[in-house]
Amino acid sequence: MVSPVPPTSDSVRVRVPAKVNLALKVGPRRRDGFHPLATVYHAVSLFDEVTVSHAEPGHFSVTVTGEGAPAVPRDDTNLALRAARLLASSFGDERAGVRMEIAKSIPVAGGLAGGSADGAAALLACSLLWDLDLSPEQLRRVGSLLGSDVPFALLGGTALGRGRGEEVMPALARGTFHWVLGFGQQGLSTPAVYRRFDELHPRPPAPVVPVELMEALRAGDPKALGAALVNDLQGPALDLHPRLGRTLSAGLELGAVGAIVSGSGPTVAFLAADEAGAVDLAVALSAEAVCRSIRRPSGPVLGARPI
Repeated sequence: MVSPVPPTSDSVRVRVPAKVNLALKVGPRRRDGFHPLATVYHAVSLFDEVTVSHAEPGHFSVTVTGEGAPAVPRDDTNLALRAARLLASSFGDERAGVRMEIAKSIPVAGGLAGGSADGAAALLACSLLWDLDLSPEQLRRVGSLLGSDVPFALLGGTALGRGRGEEVMPALARGTFHWVLGFGQQGLSTPAVYRRFDELHPRPPAPVVPVELMEALRAGDPKALGAALVNDLQGPALDLHPRLGRTLSAGLELGAVGAIVSGSGPTVAFLAADEAGAVDLAVALSAEAVCRSIRRPSGPVLGARPI
């Protein structure tokens, strides 16, 4: 166990990115309820910020502002609070306590791993606040206990994910890719999308990332990458939320070189050929009113970092 050291700062602020799954291949449901995955994570420049400060022993609280704030829980179902408690019990002591502020730009239940991003940011921020001197590998191991996407939110960049997504390894991606994200009118439940996947695909094959996608990343070729984007959860998400089909079609008709439902949805990620193309696409999609709102990030970017 790592003993706490007297803190050197009264508060710590961490910025953490959203993710897009460039590939998400899903295998048959395991006995533990999870599905084996082969995925390619890609961190994009849409960020939440988590600020932590010292509180009285045993006191853990959170306030939330920004995108979708009313929908974010303030109790122990909040992944950032769970992260702080887990870190305190694993590496701290009963004297630990924290006040947490989350400023959100990543939509809630949007398929962009906003909750996991906040959990990752809380892990890093609290480890620095309490001066625990943990390695990135230690933080990722703790993160894997919280959620499948948490280790990648700590790592960032572009990475292969296996297991249930928690086993991450950096992948080579040349250059910068320009995205337009279309937020859905309503959130989608990840468990509901997986249940629909099981109904539609009772015997899926073992998941494998397409070779063409990895080659496109290594080449830094947005058109080849757009053609290789794949998500086994897209069909179930469209089945539960048919309006997403209209959004996907609109973006492709307006010049996107690729389009995909991100994760379990309902955010749709459109890949543009370049930055100018992303600007034009964002303007055109806004005029079509097929999304609740539009963001124009790029990637890959670093994972959770103090600021």
